[in-house]
Amino acid sequence: MSANLCTVLRASLGELFECSETPRGFVRVRTPFFYPDGGVIDLFVIRRDGRLDVTDFGEALGWLRLQTPSGRRSPKQDSLVQDVCLTLGVELFKGQLVMRCKAPDDLAVAVMRLGQAAVRVGDLWFTTRTRSVESTSDEIAELLAENVIPFERGVKLAGRSGRSWTVDFQTRTPGRTALISVLSSGSKAAARRVTEHVVAAWYDLSHLHVGGAQLSFVSLFDDTADVWTDEELKLVEGLSEVQMLTQPERLVRFLKAA
Repeated sequence: MSANLCTVLRASLGELFECSETPRGFVRVRTPFFYPDGGVIDLFVIRRDGRLDVTDFGEALGWLRLQTPSGRRSPKQDSLVQDVCLTLGVELFKGQLVMRCKAPDDLAVAVMRLGQAAVRVGDLWFTTRTRSVESTSDEIAELLAENVIPFERGVKLAGRSGRSWTVDFQTRTPGRTALISVLSSGSKAAARRVTEHVVAAWYDLSHLHVGGAQLSFVSLFDDTADVWTDEELKLVEGLSEVQMLTQPERLVRFLKAA
């Protein structure tokens, strides 16, 4: 019977969806969808009381919970999860995203909708991260103002590839001009992606050093959360000056140094 379900799914969804039977008799559908950290979204088809259910076995909400420092979703995130389910016609039951099917012909639509729901639930991580970065940036802005360091926020610069990059701060003192990227993350799973993004930005903007300009790239880690590894620090230190949020005096000395 599982083989028949796989045949139906392959015919309806195409080769981008991989279908296989699990040891417990469920049908696993590996989708072409991803969580924000690159993890593949898997869904499962289960026979229950003469009907077919498609479920994620709680993976989407579990992934979102792991990205939160407290390990809990905020009331705002819970509300947004409910909105996602209502929009896509997905049930939320005991932490699982679920869709019911009356016949195998309904499976393809159920898989697509549930996959979309898992993607949108995963994307709620960005609401948490954006608030975290904004809060950290406000703190840095206050530090710069208190130490009379002229700065501009959200500076857009063109990389040599033609891509536009937004740098969190640009400061200018008599001794140097600095571009500062703030690295803030609430989870170890996302920290690597944040780091790789900053590495790509510094590499693409490296042409700004041409001509002997007194320009420094600064990677400022929000180390109030224990999510960064030595490997991530080494990724950026070859391209930029590494600073820590918990050492504001050191950052100020560097920005003011001739």
